[in-house]
Amino acid sequence: MVNAQLIRAGLAALIGALAAVLVAQPVAADPHSDKRRVDQQLAQTRALYEGASAAVQTAMQAYTAATAQLPAAQTRLADARGVVAARQVDAAQAHRDTLAARTAYDQANVRYAAANEQVVDARTVVSTFTASAYKGSGLLAFASLLESRSPTDLADRISYVDQVAQNQRAALTHFVVARALAGRDFDAASAAKLRADTADQVAQRALAAARRAEVAAEQAQAEVSALIKQRAAAVAVANAQRATVLAQYRALQAESDRIATQLRTLSAREPGHRGGGPSQLRPGAYFLVPVRGVKTSGFGMRYDPYYRVWQLHAGVDLAAPGGTPIYAAGPGRVVRAGWAGGYGNYTCLYHGLYRGRGISTCYGHQSRILVHVGQAVRRGQLIGLVGTTGASTGYHLHFEVRVDGTPVQPLDWLPGCLC
Repeated sequence: MVNAQLIRAGLAALIGALAAVLVAQPVAADPHSDKRRVDQQLAQTRALYEGASAAVQTAMQAYTAATAQLPAAQTRLADARGVVAARQVDAAQAHRDTLAARTAYDQANVRYAAANEQVVDARTVVSTFTASAYKGSGLLAFASLLESRSPTDLADRISYVDQVAQNQRAALTHFVVARALAGRDFDAASAAKLRADTADQVAQRALAAARRAEVAAEQAQAEVSALIKQRAAAVAVANAQRATVLAQYRALQAESDRIATQLRTLSAREPGHRGGGPSQLRPGAYFLVPVRGVKTSGFGMRYDPYYRVWQLHAGVDLAAPGGTPIYAAGPGRVVRAGWAGGYGNYTCLYHGLYRGRGISTCYGHQSRILVHVGQAVRRGQLIGLVGTTGASTGYHLHFEVRVDGTPVQPLDWLPGCLC
């Protein structure tokens, strides 16, 4: 079993790192960044539940994906609802503006109609005296003056003619003023109609925008609801598989303990010269990197936040395509080669004593093992091929370094560049 000191040493850092698997993080502004964040959390989940059943692996990946995507979806929903509210306010204001503009148009139209009636009346009066003048009524008025019988009669006739002239001038002035007012009211009515038409167009656009916003909000709500259902379904699967998962965790730990016991016994009875012991290839590096791959999961204690158990990931995972060659990290002897439960096809090489302690390297999840127990191997010799056997969620090499059988950090024995 892993000693308590190792657990305490990794506890603080691992809680923060593993909590990120299922705890929502701030929404990234960049969708690509958000996708990278979700992909990273999914990779952590795959590593965490590597020892679980396929059903639980699928369920917990679905749970992680939904949990990681939910904050962004909820933010989109809140934004969509905010847009709906804003567009509805815009539409309501545009509708009020349309009603006001139409009212102004109706009022201006009434004023124009009234003014136009005055123009018609004034035009009738002007037309009458114009027609009279055309027919000679002016000459008749002049002849009437000539027919005056006395100065008093002449004065009366002149006063009458002057009054008629004043009435004609007043009628003409009234016509000009009425026509000007009618023109003003016509312009006002035209402008009000233009404003009403414009306001109506704005209202229609605002209403269309509000409807689009409502559709977007409905889609966002559906997305949130789907993610919540996805999480609930995943939780149901995980709950149903709890006993199976815990049993698999215990089986994997028991297998690791059996391997540790075997290697510890071997190092206790092996003379120091057998295997030669590892020597530095370069500063800080005792072993070759056994496969050309990418590190996808590190060494250390992992806390399963759902099942609330600790488990040790006893090595480092190096992802590589299936069938990629695996090379011996150092010279030694094959002490284990075969099936090892969750480790799948598993090989261990014993490299001798280092500072009085037996050093071994082990290689898990191989598709093929190309060496046999008791065989001596040299550094860099082909010993197997990358696979995904045992408790594995994808093609990779699970590489371990064990000191007297106890797993230790492999990166401390490899080049920093993993090259």
